[in-house]
Amino acid sequence: MLPGEIILPLLLLGVGLCQSFPHYTYDDMDDDLAMTFDYYKDTDEVDYRNGSVCEECMPELCHETRGCRAGLVRDSCGCCFECGNLEGQSCDLGDKNVHYGICGEGMECKLDPINGAYEDEGVHDAQCVCVTQEPMCGSDGRTYMNLCKYKEAAFESPGLNVSDGPCKTVPIIKVPPRDLVNVSGSSVVFLCEVFAFPMALVEWRKDGKDVILPGDDPHISVQSRGGPQKYELSSWLQIEETTRADSGTYRCTGRNEVGDVSAAAVLGILPPGNKLCNSVTPYLKVLRFFTGSEHFTINRPIERIRKNAVTLMLRWQNHKNRQSSPLFSEAENT
Repeated sequence: MLPGEIILPLLLLGVGLCQSFPHYTYDDMDDDLAMTFDYYKDTDEVDYRNGSVCEECMPELCHETRGCRAGLVRDSCGCCFECGNLEGQSCDLGDKNVHYGICGEGMECKLDPINGAYEDEGVHDAQCVCVTQEPMCGSDGRTYMNLCKYKEAAFESPGLNVSDGPCKTVPIIKVPPRDLVNVSGSSVVFLCEVFAFPMALVEWRKDGKDVILPGDDPHISVQSRGGPQKYELSSWLQIEETTRADSGTYRCTGRNEVGDVSAAAVLGILPPGNKLCNSVTPYLKVLRFFTGSEHFTINRPIERIRKNAVTLMLRWQNHKNRQSSPLFSEAENT
């Protein structure tokens, strides 16, 4: 076979390969960057940064670590000290300091599912959790919910001392009742969560009346239980088959031997068939459903809430003209 007969098929094969594997260009890459970009060099740098390459430990070269409220932990190479992570911060599981860091003294790294729907897929967020969860009373009069919180505060105030148990305190309303608007004949529920030590007694009253609810009213009931946190009490006021007469201001009061505190919410009852959503949505920024019920909740203020004679005005814009309509009033009931 002649040399030319061998060379020609090779040339044709080369052309075919060029057609099969074209030379791609990236339109979104800077011309200057394309000229200077070294793929292999940059890849090596990324691998080096992500790798756990540790040299010989020389403690005398370690930087001095200050201001660590959760104590000191070893770095990823186990040589120098660095600040431990605080309670609630993300952390690395186990005893290896790889990405997020190691929890400080008296804490452990625990998995906390971000969303139950993703639990089977292994999507979790590990956070530092204090091992000791007993509350303490500080000499500054503040309650620290666990030992780790106290240590953080003691770092800033070295003379701070504590005793077992929370400080005696006036009740604190952690979750106040919300203003409600619903239609006549429906059921409504107010929630009130109170924290106190000693534990608080929670009462419900309606402004303008001296009776502690439920009184002898068969369509009003009050239920309470401990929690959701320690030294907290949750109380619900339920009104079934509401009427216009139930409109008004309802007050949750928490009381113990130290003092008392209260929070109020307004209930507005609309006539049957009133299209609440379509009417007030443009003017009320927060209008949402209670889970699994038809109760609406509205953030204060609605439009105008008078302290004694309660008049709630819900105003909205009509497509043709503007108008204000009093949907309900309790002036005649107070």
